[in-house]
Amino acid sequence: MHSTHPCASPFGQLRCAKRPSCRFAAVRALRRAQSIPRGEWLHRTPRTGLLINCSVNYIVRMARSISSRSRTPGRPPNARGDQRERLLDVAIKLFAKQGIAATPLNAIARQARVTPALLHYYFGTREQLLDALLEERFVPLLGTLRVGLLTHADDPVRQIGDFVRGLLDVLTANPWVPPLWLREVLSEGGLLRDRLIGRVAKPLAPLISQAIAQAQARGAINRDLDPRLLVVSLIGLTMFPLAARSIWTRIFDADDIGPEDLARHTLALLERGLEIDHE
Repeated sequence: MHSTHPCASPFGQLRCAKRPSCRFAAVRALRRAQSIPRGEWLHRTPRTGLLINCSVNYIVRMARSISSRSRTPGRPPNARGDQRERLLDVAIKLFAKQGIAATPLNAIARQARVTPALLHYYFGTREQLLDALLEERFVPLLGTLRVGLLTHADDPVRQIGDFVRGLLDVLTANPWVPPLWLREVLSEGGLLRDRLIGRVAKPLAPLISQAIAQAQARGAINRDLDPRLLVVSLIGLTMFPLAARSIWTRIFDADDIGPEDLARHTLALLERGLEIDHE
């Protein structure tokens, strides 16, 4: 005896897939449809082939919809790395523009046009988002500078030159860094200060100060310089001009000054200060 269930016929599959009461109808219909060679659908009348083809397409969509309901809440249907990167980009831009404290996770989700649950799926809390920002953006950017410092540890003048050029290249390619540095590192109460000091500044700064001190002991660099303050000067001469660019370019009508000009000026200023007075 033939079954009277709607799923017994191809057209019944379509009707059954629409019925909320038949929970697994779409999955069963999809499996049945996959067992029929596509050529057989089209070998029948064009009208019949078209109708069956449409019904199967609908059933496929229904099956995927039913399957997606079993996912963990907040988990995206297609978890891709580029989605996570995009959310991190949106968060960084908002943080740099208006500050971390003034940017709740819901604001990031709205700007990215995703649900707060999706943002929570990728980053959890705001603290975890800040950890991701530091480890996935700041640390890789400055990691290349560390390699250069170690490569020329015995030549502090070249070491400083490579550091200045490298840092200016990084800041120019990532314009969100200077304003975020001003807001969240330099300003009192900045939410990235402790993270950046512990994870980036402490491992990086001694590489320069120690090389300067060793060169001073050899008599190769001006002894009046404090190696520690020289590191502070390096950051100030590179980070601050870019962070305040919108101000000094208006004061001096200096839109023609680019990164190369800034690097040349900074190095000339530093190299004159590093020289030994032979008089």
